[in-house]
Amino acid sequence: MFLILTLALLPLGLIALIASLQAIRTTDLEKEALLRVSVTQSARKLSTDLSSDRTALMLTANTFAAGDADPNMCRRLSIFLASHDRGGGHHYVYNRTGQRLCGSPTPEPAGVPVTKRFSGQTAELLPKSGFLVSRAVSENGKVVALAYYSRAYLESIVNPIGGLQNRQIALRQGGRMIFINGPAGVARSNSTSLSARLDPPDILLTITLRDPPVTLARMLSLFLPLVMWFAAAAIGWFVVNRLLIRPLVLLRRTVAAYQPGEVLEPSRRVRTPAQEIVALGDTFREISEDVATHEAEMAEGLETQRKLTREVHHRVKNNLQIIASLISLHARSAHDVEAVEAFATIQRRVDALSVVHRNHYAELEEHRGVGVRSLISELSASLRGTAPAAARRFGIQIDSDNLHISQDVAVPVAFLLTELVELAMISDPRTAMRISVQLEQDREDRAVVHITSPALRGSPEMTSLLDERYGRVLTGLSRQLRAPLDFDAERGDYMITITVIP
Repeated sequence: MFLILTLALLPLGLIALIASLQAIRTTDLEKEALLRVSVTQSARKLSTDLSSDRTALMLTANTFAAGDADPNMCRRLSIFLASHDRGGGHHYVYNRTGQRLCGSPTPEPAGVPVTKRFSGQTAELLPKSGFLVSRAVSENGKVVALAYYSRAYLESIVNPIGGLQNRQIALRQGGRMIFINGPAGVARSNSTSLSARLDPPDILLTITLRDPPVTLARMLSLFLPLVMWFAAAAIGWFVVNRLLIRPLVLLRRTVAAYQPGEVLEPSRRVRTPAQEIVALGDTFREISEDVATHEAEMAEGLETQRKLTREVHHRVKNNLQIIASLISLHARSAHDVEAVEAFATIQRRVDALSVVHRNHYAELEEHRGVGVRSLISELSASLRGTAPAAARRFGIQIDSDNLHISQDVAVPVAFLLTELVELAMISDPRTAMRISVQLEQDREDRAVVHITSPALRGSPEMTSLLDERYGRVLTGLSRQLRAPLDFDAERGDYMITITVIP
């Protein structure tokens, strides 16, 4: 079949081959004509600019030689040269003694010795520095004006308007040469070069074009029967891809993007006459419907469980509020100071437990645990609200990272803070406390808690309070946290390490 198709397309291949060869020949002739026009126009334009600038230089040199130069002469010359060269150009005017009478603020490019400023060609190439220098000597030979043209300026002047590709532009003067632009390696055997003389005529402007490489398009034009064979194969592949491969790819993507609970509808995206693929898509749809049904049942059961959990938390919260209210009522009816203080102490512990419960319930939906910062903030506000009258201005400063802990850790931490805050209020109610919770270095699951206050510094009164009541409670809470409770008596700093949720 392939041989028959090749023989049938052979006449068309021969016609296309002859047409391609003729088109290549025509293109080469057009390129040569365009190159000739471009090099002529570029040479004429550069000669015109050099001649115009040389006239201005000569006028300036004669004016300085005659002693008639005014202070604005240099500025006018700079403005005139800048009208051609946006960079401002490089121009310098010297007398026979080497004194610079006028010139650009930039240093003079290297290439023209001091002894040869008044001698040499009207225009001269400087290959080492890459400049073209134009020289104008006054009529009496006392003043010389020099203008240097950089590669960038020369390129802007001689660059062909036609947009010739792969070109290289060069200036030649005897054995000296300056490459203005163009990629390296253009001047080879497979290139076309044309030159034009400038004014002065000892300088040649040469533009070299590299012949286009053998591209895929030219190869295709020469081997059209092969292209036709490839086109036939491409058409066959296109048909198979549209009818088989693409539907299978779409079906695979649809199944890969499936999420539990969704119902797949492959037939809406896959359009193909292949009934086997349609049947496979229907099978996936039936399976996804069964999975969606089971997912809905599980979601309903989970919602029921969530409602029950919310109800339990709500009842626990109400019970804690009732207990706190009862303690408050009994405290109001008590007349003994020690009894009132005992009720307040119990109420602070109940409030601490309530704070932990509220924070745990607030974070329950996202399963992140209890937020340490919000727990300490709410607990501090509650402790200041129930503090004795002398400690109502007791300040608590909080410095905590954005950490979360489990309820098993939050309860002993809350009680530990409550005990230490109450201990500090009893010891010195006019001072303040700083609570810091920071991640342990090089650990993501451990944090260090510091409770620091001048009221917690070591003293006989503090030792008595710890021995009588608070010491045993603090020790029990540190055992619950499974970490030692370190105490710095000089700084009044309690430190313990807790487990956080990474």
